[in-house]
Amino acid sequence: MKRRYDQLDVFSAAVLKGNPLAVVHAADGLSDATMAAFARWTNLSETTFLLPPTDPAADYRVRIWTPGGELPFAGHPTLGSCHAWLAAGGQPREAGVVVQQCGVGLVRIRRRDGRLAFAAPPLRRSGPLGAALRARIAAGLGVAEADLLHDQWVDNGPGWCAVMLRDAAQVLAVVPDWSRLGDLKLGLVGAQAPGSETRFEVRAFVPSLGVAEDPVTGSLNAGLAQWLIGAGLAPPRYVAAQGAALGRAGRVQVEQEGAEIWIGGDVAACIHGEVEIG
Repeated sequence: MKRRYDQLDVFSAAVLKGNPLAVVHAADGLSDATMAAFARWTNLSETTFLLPPTDPAADYRVRIWTPGGELPFAGHPTLGSCHAWLAAGGQPREAGVVVQQCGVGLVRIRRRDGRLAFAAPPLRRSGPLGAALRARIAAGLGVAEADLLHDQWVDNGPGWCAVMLRDAAQVLAVVPDWSRLGDLKLGLVGAQAPGSETRFEVRAFVPSLGVAEDPVTGSLNAGLAQWLIGAGLAPPRYVAAQGAALGRAGRVQVEQEGAEIWIGGDVAACIHGEVEIG
């Protein structure tokens, strides 16, 4: 059966500089095994499948797969899937706001000035990582424990933990020892030099999901923003850079409005056509 298919570049206005996403429309009837196999075949950090919602408050439902399995939530698939749904003629119930149904529940996505942004979902786990995990992370990153200025669980579904290093240059210089990091979903953040275009440099290591390093990561940046802004380590509005270590130039827009934190970015269309699966 032929289904509409899109590939998009998320967190970049220019193609080939963000994080690619594959989107399969009208995915009704596809089995879990077929979705998993197709995600392995695309070999992108995420592939999504659009379905009718089962919650009456939602505009559409999405299932999010990595080459290694399914995720209850992820950020760049949220923005990219919403962009693809709208481009295919999707009409939200509420003007200017799209409600996505996924594994963590309902996620609101706003449209403002031509850019999409999602409301950061609540953290499922927060708090310090603990001495043993800090030591493991330092060894896996090849840095001294003293270089881990701050640490925190920032899990909003995928299982993220995060550390702040001394600066952006140290973040970019890290060469991870995957044998020591194991199955951790680990985020790194470091402050940019004064006068830089962006506030922070971010990297995301997720070898257990079949992708050693994710180019630009919305869910991680959502968790980081909740931690950093809440702890006074970041202002209520900033831009994070991610992907430089992989030759990308992702930009993640972070903005706190009242009690909510919004994570936004540009989306560039790359490929549109049909795929025959299922």
